[in-house]
This record gives sequence, structure tokens and C-alpha cells, in this order.
Amino acid sequence: MEAIKTGDVKVGDGNFAAAHAVRMAKPDLIAIYPITPQTSLIEKLSQFRVDGLIDADMIEVEGETSAIGLTIGAAVAGGRVFTSTSSMGLNFMFDGYQMAANYRQPVVMVNANRENPAPAQISAGQQDVMTVSEVGWIQIHVENCQEIFDSVLMAFKLAEDPEILMPVSVCYDGFYLSYLREAIKFPAQETVDQFIPRQPRPVLGFDPPTFLAWRAIHDEDTAEYRLRQQIAYDKSKDKMDAIDEEFGKLFGRRYGGQIEEYRMEDAEIALVCLGSHTGTARVVIDKKREEGIKVGLVKVRTFRPFPKEKLAEAVKGLKAVGVIDRSVCFTWQGGHIFRDLKTSLYGHDYIPLVNFIGGLAGHDITIPLLENAVDVTLNAGEGKPFKEINWMALENL
Repeated sequence: MEAIKTGDVKVGDGNFAAAHAVRMAKPDLIAIYPITPQTSLIEKLSQFRVDGLIDADMIEVEGETSAIGLTIGAAVAGGRVFTSTSSMGLNFMFDGYQMAANYRQPVVMVNANRENPAPAQISAGQQDVMTVSEVGWIQIHVENCQEIFDSVLMAFKLAEDPEILMPVSVCYDGFYLSYLREAIKFPAQETVDQFIPRQPRPVLGFDPPTFLAWRAIHDEDTAEYRLRQQIAYDKSKDKMDAIDEEFGKLFGRRYGGQIEEYRMEDAEIALVCLGSHTGTARVVIDKKREEGIKVGLVKVRTFRPFPKEKLAEAVKGLKAVGVIDRSVCFTWQGGHIFRDLKTSLYGHDYIPLVNFIGGLAGHDITIPLLENAVDVTLNAGEGKPFKEINWMALENL
């Protein structure tokens, strides 16, 4: 592999960005299993191992259940660990996925978001990662390839924080970002080492050399354990803001922490987005601003824990908010972001919320579709009748 120097800008896809971030994080163990569209990520990591660029134990497992199990075991022993998956692979590892969260092990994982089966299978969508969102993992969602690289580094820092010690998943839209080639700026290895230093951490339930096993939690202690888990989970929100600030000072780039606001200073309406289509939404916001419409954008970065306080403050006083979802929450008929934002605004002044579901199974969330979302949201803010749940490009159904 061609050597990468400090300050180099290389063109690569999202899997390329994630692989290099993992390389620079210097994990102790990487457990890998291929599944589209993250396979080229583990291929790159394997090449790094062959070339001597990483010193991690790399284990090619027979399935995703083994991958998550190995990372948990190595994390219990105090190691820095990484794995990656997508869609049905995420489903297959679900039992271990829950254990990583409930035992509070700082596993870092990449999920290249992809539709769950069926009827569509190998196509873009966020249904897979939304389906597992209530387990207790921290989820960071990103917009572009540079943010993938940066967020993987942030994920290691957040997961291993002594006050957090929780698994973190960096989620990026498969096929859109996994294979999208963009310019990525690389920092110095010394700066990465400074940002995520290796330091001893509490090793929960591990007692060498007496025995190599987890201590079981007694039934009467479970409620307290869950409460402490919830407290740490909530604390991760402020930690994410602080990590983003520190990252900005060291690397010269910031993403707002839990959420990122765009042209919200004088906005009267706003779109709320999560994922790769946020970049398209920025173009639409600029275009609508030129037409005299005071519209802004709020990007959700940490979907879990949900940044309810930050979002409530960001949309306070707006006339209406349009929420773009790339998944379906069937009980609510709308999408997952819409559900959580609506719940978060309970007890606040009423703001009309309009949900737009699109981008399922790889369908593009295009500029015209987002322009229409702005127009519908604007009508809702002017007191005109509106439909609360809208399926993009399917208005006639």
C-alpha cells in the first residue's frame, strides 16, 4: 500500500475511510466476516495486516455471532476491539449485540446501513440499524466519507471513556457512502495517539488469574445495574459534545456533537435529516434560501441516545418542521426519527411536524423530493392543511 503521510488527501470510498481510521486507532483485535456492502472494509484491513501496517490479532470467523463474541471477550480482557457488519449480519449477531451493551463492553463497530429482508435485500436503507436501536448501543450516523473517518476515531474515544464504557456503532449508508469516493484528509499518527491514548480501564467482571469468567449479576442487583447503565448512556450525550470539541481543536474539523445545525440562525421552518442525504438537503436549503424561504437544517448525528434536549432547543419557536426518514416504524406509521422527535417535543409549545419517508431499498432522495418536502412543511407552518405522514414519490397511494 502507498504510504500515507501527515496531511495527505486521498480519494477513497467510505469503507476505505473506515479501514484507515481503524488502522490508526491501533486495535488489539479485529473480528471480520464479509457481507455486502462492508466487505471491502475488511478486505482493506486484511491487506493492512499482511503489509504489517496493523499489529492487531485479526480473526476470520465463520459468522457474525462469532465476530461479536470475540470482540466482547477481548474487550472484557481490556483490549481495544473492532468489527463491522450490515443488514442480515447485524440480525445474526443480535444475541451478542445485546450482551455487548448489557455488559457495557466498549466494542466499536461499523454498520454499513442496508435494508433488512424482505422483499428488497441488497439495497440501501436504514431499517437494519433502526431495528436494533433500543438495545443500548450508542449510534453515530454520518453524512460523508471524511465524517466516517473522523467518527470512527471519536467512537473509540467515547466507548473507552471510563465514565461510559459502552459499545458504539458508526453507521453510514451502504452503497451511497460505502462505495462513494471522496477526498479524505489524513492526520498525523501522533495526533491520533494523543486523541485516543491507550490507558488502563476498569475490566468488568474479569478476575485473572483466579478464573477467566464473567461474574454473574444477582437478580437483586440487576435493577441497580440497569440504572447505572442508563445514567452512563445519558452521560454519553454530553461526552459526545465534548469529544467533538476536542476533535476540532486537534484536527480542525467539527460536526456539532449530537446534532449539527445549518442555516438555523433565522430559520422559520427546518428539515431534520440523518445520514448521507443530508448533503443533498444542504443544496436544497441553499436553493430555497435564494427564493426567500427561511428554511434551515438540523442533522442528527447521535441517534442513540436520542438528542432530545438539543433537538427541542434547535427547533424551538419554528413554525413547522419536516422530518426525513429512511426507515419505517410500523406502530407509528411514520419513521423512527419522526417518532422520537415528536415524543421529545411533548410538553413543549406545539410545532407542526411533517414526516417524509423515502430512500427505501436504494431509492434516491433527490433534490425535487426534498424541495417538495420544504414546500409542504412551509404550508404546514402557514396553517394550511397538511398530511402528517408522507411517502416520498408515492403521494397517490
